Amino acid sequence: MRLTKLPHSCVRFEQDGAVLVLDPGGFSDPAGALRGADAVLITHEHPDHLDVEAVQAAGVPVFAHPEVLAKLPGVPGTPVQPGDSVQAAGFPVRVFGGRHAHIHEDVPDLPNNAYLIGERVYYPGDSFSLPGVPVDVVFVPIGGPWMKIAEAIDFVRAVRPNRAHPTHDAVLSAPGQQFSDNWVAQRGNADYSRLEIGAPVEI
Repeated sequence: MRLTKLPHSCVRFEQDGAVLVLDPGGFSDPAGALRGADAVLITHEHPDHLDVEAVQAAGVPVFAHPEVLAKLPGVPGTPVQPGDSVQAAGFPVRVFGGRHAHIHEDVPDLPNNAYLIGERVYYPGDSFSLPGVPVDVVFVPIGGPWMKIAEAIDFVRAVRPNRAHPTHDAVLSAPGQQFSDNWVAQRGNADYSRLEIGAPVEI
């Protein structure tokens, strides 16, 4: 399986000629991210994870929580929630998670799916929901109004992956990304590294 990290929250997966795109949001050049996609996974409805117009224009099957699919009229959708297991563009996907991390009492709560792709790569969306199963690669959020860096460190320690890579970081400056990277790399007890944006890697 090959993955390509794109800006902020988006990841492309490729295997056996199939392409699965995760969270093509507004910070991630969604139209480019979706080019050639066979299916899309969406963790939640926030625009940095879901560009509605780009996904509608792509017209490919979307796997997401029912509340997210309701915002995508005309798009072929499969509703998925924590506990489900599906095949998305030939990739086995298990759904974990539950709710978006708390931001503020004035901000409405909403569902947030976390996904385990190919039984190897875990992506929690905007949460630190634990998979409770062995994970090879984990994407760990390092920047957002709903988190502090101690939570990212503790999340990596709890998941105990072989490798960890940062995500959800377009809201940080370059020095801010490096600052957060250093904390997780030093304290997360995992092989932590930043993936080059747009450069495919085999896992």
